[in-house]
Amino acid sequence: MNSLLQRYPILPWVTPFAVFMLLLATAPYVPLAQPWESIARVTVLTAVIVLFSGSIVRTFRVQHWLGSIALGLAVCALWVAPDQLVPGWRSHWMFQNSITGKLTNSITPADLANPLVVTLRILRATMLVPILEELFWRGWLPRWIVNPDWKTVPLARYTTFAFIASAVLFAAEHGPYWEVGLACGLIYNWWFWRTKSLGDVVLVHAVTNGALSAFVFATGKYEYWM
Repeated sequence: MNSLLQRYPILPWVTPFAVFMLLLATAPYVPLAQPWESIARVTVLTAVIVLFSGSIVRTFRVQHWLGSIALGLAVCALWVAPDQLVPGWRSHWMFQNSITGKLTNSITPADLANPLVVTLRILRATMLVPILEELFWRGWLPRWIVNPDWKTVPLARYTTFAFIASAVLFAAEHGPYWEVGLACGLIYNWWFWRTKSLGDVVLVHAVTNGALSAFVFATGKYEYWM
């Protein structure tokens, strides 16, 4: 494995995210009953992160605990604000259409009654997704946009185009929530640029997802769990 990672240094930054997207894309065609689907997804993602990206993840250091936690809570509030302030906001054609997709509940009432499924869903959202997404969206993609020889570009080194383009692509990943996804991407990019710390931006992302999970349970708006 070490020789493979040395030969292809892109793998630690891209592989976990690629596997995550592959699991999402193939889930409708490879149906597994719960809780086995949740167990399999968490197990696979954990293994890929450890095997491919463990050496990078071990270097994560949080330098701004209070700022990162506060920012994560603020981003969660920003994420849910449009739908709470403007009834019917998310039903507009700009957010739900043939390109961005439609809102659906990705967790069934039966799944919600299963503590293991819910626990694994929260674990995935708060611990695995922040790591694999930040490795890709902040750790690799902007550097590659700056220079295809991305290894020569320091972490958190942005051009204006890389700053905006990576946020726009991050927004596209979030479908009907693209406008808050864009704001979120810009904020995460700014925090990474300011702190120069992947650990801090992973913490912001984790707090955002954790707070959003709490909001989902408090309100029953499970469409936020895409």
